[in-house]
Amino acid sequence: MTRAKRLSRKQLALIEDLFKGESDEQKILEKHKVGRQLYRKWLADDQFTEELDQRVAGAYRQSTFLLAANAPTAAKELAGLTRSKNPETARKACLDIIATNPSTVPSGTGATAQGNAEGPSPISPQTASRLLAVLAGGDSQPQS
Repeated sequence: MTRAKRLSRKQLALIEDLFKGESDEQKILEKHKVGRQLYRKWLADDQFTEELDQRVAGAYRQSTFLLAANAPTAAKELAGLTRSKNPETARKACLDIIATNPSTVPSGTGATAQGNAEGPSPISPQTASRLLAVLAGGDSQPQS
């Protein structure tokens, strides 16, 4: 069995700086005295690209955790904005709620990532009625 070669300190430092997001790619290459041709060679190296891919996946995973942790607070704030005295703010909040990505609906509700038109809505009929009433400029109580 052959041992996989390790990335050099220079490669690891370059990757680290790329993920700090403090500068653009060209400036980072200049900082580490890495030419375009060498950088392209590194990008063709499976181990280098695997490290980059792992960093990208990790960054997305972190952002997913952050979004998930703050989703309840954001939802409460958005729902509160539907009762705003400013009609434009209330209207936009209602539209944002209606346009909420169906893929965020828990599994088992019948909604799909594409938004199944025949499946159940991600919001209750009562909530939809209230939102439509606000959008129409009427009161928040649905007519029976």
